[in-house]
Amino acid sequence: PDSLPESVLFGYEEGTFTGGVKGGKQGLFELAHNGTIFLDEIGDAPKNLQTLLLRLLQEKQVMRVGGRSIIPVNVRVIAATNKDLKKMVEEGSFREDLYYRLFVLPLRVPPLRDGKEDMPELITHFFEEYCPIIPAISDDVLDELVNYDWPGNVRELASVVQYMITVMENNVITFFDLPE
Repeated sequence: PDSLPESVLFGYEEGTFTGGVKGGKQGLFELAHNGTIFLDEIGDAPKNLQTLLLRLLQEKQVMRVGGRSIIPVNVRVIAATNKDLKKMVEEGSFREDLYYRLFVLPLRVPPLRDGKEDMPELITHFFEEYCPIIPAISDDVLDELVNYDWPGNVRELASVVQYMITVMENNVITFFDLPE
């Protein structure tokens, strides 16, 4: 429901929801007071949430769902998306004023296919994250991984590494351990 993201981010007062926490609940923005909050996939935020986010950024205050009092918050917001927000603004699906509030220090992370030289280090990182003993990897597998386009970016690479670790034998990853 539309009110769920709003209640998570901004909190809610007691009695607002059936089964809600007695006394209400702080939202993530209240919890992040004097800190930083990361909003992933901001391009998917519905218009009503965009309006509330704009108010938060402009006024530095929130109001809980069902609340009557304003709560001041000092929070740095980092937002990410894989969507073209400028295009969404032009199409009317993303608020222009919110776009400019968020576009203070834009960082563009290139897709994995444009950073092939980083592939061995990323693979090693995921090996260390998902496997207690770092497996050996054959050169033909490494070549295949480096030359793949990676439409799913780093998330796809992480899944592929997990797959290969799961199906490998004798702690060695071969060409037969690559997913289709």
